[in-house]
Amino acid sequence: MLASLKFLFEFNVARLQTDLALIQPDEWQRHFNTSIYEGDWSGVALRAVPDSGVSIYPDPTATDQFADTEVLTRCAYFQEVLAAFQCPLTSARLLRLQARSSILEHRDYRLGFEDGEIRVHVPIVTELAVAFYVAGQRVPMTPGECWYVNVNLPHRVDNQSDLDRVHLVIDCVVNDWLASYFPPELEQARQAQLVHMDYLNVSP
Repeated sequence: MLASLKFLFEFNVARLQTDLALIQPDEWQRHFNTSIYEGDWSGVALRAVPDSGVSIYPDPTATDQFADTEVLTRCAYFQEVLAAFQCPLTSARLLRLQARSSILEHRDYRLGFEDGEIRVHVPIVTELAVAFYVAGQRVPMTPGECWYVNVNLPHRVDNQSDLDRVHLVIDCVVNDWLASYFPPELEQARQAQLVHMDYLNVSP
């Protein structure tokens, strides 16, 4: 099972950070899953379920209901970044892990390539002292890069730096365009799984 993958394309770091500076201090929401982090972890929704009580919650049951937020309308480059993904998008968030804070090891729900929906990270502010581990392997992300992270697997983040780490985190539905960036054998296995699931769902 693939733990992570670096995409071949990257984004402009200066423009990412310019849009980040447009976010107001009171727009950051404390992360809803308070049991899995120490310190401060917060987010801002760029795509969310309208009228959601917790707009940074990427509700897996609301795939068809996500829409751009008011915050995204004033962030021109974030709009360009999202538009670069030629696949359906559900949730898109900025996630900030404050200096000297940690996200404890945990798993997320059905967000691996084999599930047909993946989570992508675009680092905006980070440095070497921020360690992101997936299945025990460190993922060496730097600003502007674009990474698939299989969050079905155990993962954790330790920010031992003096700055607040900020990533743009995008949930994407796998289509032919997105699958083209992955090893062909993974797509073949995913398609075989889809056929198998369709067979199981056929009524006699």
